[in-house]
Order: sequence, then C-alpha cells, then structure tokens
Amino acid sequence: MAHLGGIWGVLQSLVGGQQIALMERFEVDGWVARVRQHRPGVTGLPPAGLRMVLDAGVANDALASLQAITTGTARVGPELVTEFEDRYGIPVLVTYGATEFAGPIAGWTVDDRKAFGRAKPGSVGRPYKGVEARVIDGVLEVRGGHLGPEWRRTSDLAHIDDDGFVYIDGRADDAIVRGGFKVSAGAVADVLEQHPAVSGAAVVGRPDERLGEVPVAAVELASPVDPAALDAFLRERLPAYQVPVEIRVVDAIPRNPTMKVDAVAVRRLLG
Repeated sequence: MAHLGGIWGVLQSLVGGQQIALMERFEVDGWVARVRQHRPGVTGLPPAGLRMVLDAGVANDALASLQAITTGTARVGPELVTEFEDRYGIPVLVTYGATEFAGPIAGWTVDDRKAFGRAKPGSVGRPYKGVEARVIDGVLEVRGGHLGPEWRRTSDLAHIDDDGFVYIDGRADDAIVRGGFKVSAGAVADVLEQHPAVSGAAVVGRPDERLGEVPVAAVELASPVDPAALDAFLRERLPAYQVPVEIRVVDAIPRNPTMKVDAVAVRRLLG
C-alpha cells in the first residue's frame, strides 16, 4: 500500500467484490503460502519480486492456480520475463504507469501475449482503451481516459512501434552527464542484468572533478563473477563513456518499501 500500484489493485478488487490478501512486507514464503491458500488466477509482483521467486526455487505446483502475473513499478528486463515464463509457464504481463497518472495507462493483455508471443521483447504493452500515446523529441506523451484531453509529457524516453506497442528507453531525468555525454543509468543497469551471473543492478552518478559526473554500479549476483568480467561484458555492448568506472558487488541493493531501487541510498553506498 506504499505505492499507487498497490492502492490501484486494492480498489479494483473492492469494486469487483474480490477477496484481498495483504502482506505487511513482501517475502517469498509468505507470498507462496497466500497463493496456495487463496488460489488466485491473477496476481502481481514487482520485478524484484519475480527475481526473488526465481532465486528461491519456488516449486511450479505452488503457482498452479495462476493464469497470469502482472508486473511494473520499475523497469522490467525482457530476460527476466523470459526466464520466469520459461520456468513456470505463466504469462508475465508488464504494465506502465506513474503516480501522476493515478494508475497504469498501458500494458500487456493475455490476448496480446497470445497474438504476439515474444515478438515484442522489452515492450510495456499498448495504451489501454481510451488512452493515446505519442513520442515527441524522444519523450513519451500521453492523453485520454482518466488523464483528460490534454497531452501530458512524461519523464520517460520512449519509442512506439507500428503495432502501437510502447518501449521505454530510459528516463529523461536519470541521465548522468559524463564530460558532456549523456548516460542513461537505467539503460546501463538493463545491460548489466543481461549477464547470467547478475540478478540485480543499479547505476548512479558519482561527482568527478574532471568530467563532472561518472557512472558507478552496484550489482547483486546469482553466481560468482569477477567485476572485471562484467566490465568486459559491458564494453562489448556499450560505448566506452557509458561503462561505469566502478562495478561493486553488494549483498543487497538498497530498495524502498515498494522494492524499487533507492538511488539516494545507492549513492551513499558507492560514495
């Protein structure tokens, strides 16, 4: 309930006359116990929750009632979606929204998953009925539905394909300016999380006398790997100026109660 996504889900359940099972704080065993007890057809997990379920090795039969899982509130790497779907055979429906939108405004549906399968990796889905989206100068704008008739400019960099699927390419306000070159912290973290040994990543800016700011990264590991190997992995996929000057392995990336990366705490951690 600390995030609008949770409030939205509760309101939808109340309107639909559905039961609600709340947890004071997410932890895998408690979540699995509630799924076993209440046998929901659809439930939601943030990306970090999907990763925790995978890492905990939850048995497939524990999730047998689920026909779909919605996810959002933070960036969702397509590799995470694929891994979860391959493990459990449950469609993962990514949604997109923001607090200022009072809920989700775009997302995948079960029908779209059936029609397009994995042909749209990285997409957050299509605008919901009544909502329009466009991209102006690389930044997503939306209107319609409960948003009203005027175009609203978001803080997200995006593109929209010919089928109307929206792709979030980073945030206009998470840019690290390194010697005049802009680095999207979220985009670099996404690439780090493509490495099979990395279960989570966060990238922030560190003040630098010469360049103004440089990217640094914290990573959680699924299996042992040397930071030098991660550096080489990034250099094969990114321009040199986007590669963090330090990649630090941590036990746990700081997160807030909604399990989003706490960028302020990560900056303190990495100095």
